[in-house]
Amino acid sequence: MNDLEVEEVSSKKEPKKRSVVSYIIEIAVYITLILLCIFWIPEHVVQRTVVSGESMENTLHDGESLLVQKIAYEPSRYDIVVFYPLGRDEDEYYVKRIYGMPGETIQIKGNDIYINNEVIEDKYAKNVMDDSGIAEEPLKLGEDEYFVLGDNRQVSKDSRDSEVGPVKKENIAGHVVLRIWPLSKFGTP
Repeated sequence: MNDLEVEEVSSKKEPKKRSVVSYIIEIAVYITLILLCIFWIPEHVVQRTVVSGESMENTLHDGESLLVQKIAYEPSRYDIVVFYPLGRDEDEYYVKRIYGMPGETIQIKGNDIYINNEVIEDKYAKNVMDDSGIAEEPLKLGEDEYFVLGDNRQVSKDSRDSEVGPVKKENIAGHVVLRIWPLSKFGTP
């Protein structure tokens, strides 16, 4: 053995034994991360939701799974959103498309949607509207209200219905950003 080999052997140290406290801290960190992933992230960042019903056909179908972005979302016209029609304290939520923005006046005449007295393009409708509902007359939206419609107008319970009406921003849970199931339709809706 030469001098270099002797130095290498003597420089190797025994691994330090960890204290019980370090194990407890490590386990506490893992538990905290797991709890954040289970409870905080779905509540505040992104959540999975499942479409129930036909009101958004042909864009979304019954049983499809979606990811909803919840953090730092500013609603825009034609976004698909998840909202609580009766307030966040309720378990029931709807998936619809935004048409009317805060401060705008919306009116539906026949199958035409007017925003501030101008007809807008309605490229998402599956079929004609049989009922204009509360938007038969001009409806001025508040500074925190949105007018939403389902794409399948004949079966959709949306802002035309007086039970739903305009949706307050505080009741919008988030924006649909991704369809994750079925895999054959994976992508943005």
